[in-house]
Amino acid sequence: MPGELHTVLCERLGCRFPIVQTAMGWVADARLVAATCNAGGFGFFAGATAVPGDVENQILAIKRLTEKPFGVNFHMFQPNAEEVIAAVIRHKVRAVSYGRGPDAKTVRRLRDAGVVCMPTVGALKHAVKAVELGADIVTIQGSEGGGHTGAVPTTILLPQVLDAVRVPVVAAGGMFDGRGLAAALSYGAAGIAMGTRFLMTTDSPVPRSALDRYLATKDPTVIRVTTAVDGLPQRFIENDAIRRLESMSLPSRLAMSARYAREWGRQAGLGPLGIARLGLKVLASGETSFAETVMAPNLPALVQRGVVQGDPDHGLLPSGQVAAVIDRLESCGELIERIVREARERLVATARLVEAQ
Repeated sequence: MPGELHTVLCERLGCRFPIVQTAMGWVADARLVAATCNAGGFGFFAGATAVPGDVENQILAIKRLTEKPFGVNFHMFQPNAEEVIAAVIRHKVRAVSYGRGPDAKTVRRLRDAGVVCMPTVGALKHAVKAVELGADIVTIQGSEGGGHTGAVPTTILLPQVLDAVRVPVVAAGGMFDGRGLAAALSYGAAGIAMGTRFLMTTDSPVPRSALDRYLATKDPTVIRVTTAVDGLPQRFIENDAIRRLESMSLPSRLAMSARYAREWGRQAGLGPLGIARLGLKVLASGETSFAETVMAPNLPALVQRGVVQGDPDHGLLPSGQVAAVIDRLESCGELIERIVREARERLVATARLVEAQ
């Protein structure tokens, strides 16, 4: 229809609008993914945090809720990575997103099965490497984004990557409205991806106690980056849990992580030997240091406490800085409809500036 915002991203992913819901751990569940897809966007299920043995059940749950294409994310260092990959191929899932790994062989296996490979990166060199390994589309996340994030803002990273690669690029980090979509398209991006904005919807599984903390946060400077959780830079809403972690010594954080690792191992069906093997695999990849590998179990335990159990003081609240400018919860349908309307208005107004010359 006239006025549709239809880009190559829509063609590749099979969605109506170039708006992607990212695979936030423990947040991007079947209901949120289906609501996004039914509204014309493209949703990624958080396969990286799916319980081992439950991935297929979740894919089937999404299929019951929507007939639209959707995606699944994973990383190669989760215990059930092969389970996710096999389920994606078996159920002909449209796309996968990933950060850590996979290698060229795994990317080729997915692409040969017709799966679109769409990694998320936070640095130019990682975007170039991802394309060399076979990525079909690249999502760049600027430093404004939530969770693990890089140091380069979207306004710098996006044009850098657009100039360096010859695949469609999706902009993430700081996106929350139609102005952001219009700006990204004007840069040359194929669309936008949003995490925090979809987390803060009525379709989100996050308990109201945590959502109220997101809504109450009005200062973007308190949605800040810390390395205290697992040694890697991550953006969270500042709270008592962050301040407590930052006040702890490294040995204390390592000891805490050991306790969480045992709990996580039981949930994942891994004994001490299995946990040790996984840790050695991560360490051998060269992507993380010894301390970062050992502290990794802190993250799932504390994030689940924040966004699953709804404890905004003792758990972690991953968030992009955009949370500070979001003042209400909308459904995915309302959100996407508004973003598309706003983007059209801005693009028309911009075109008029050119016509007036």
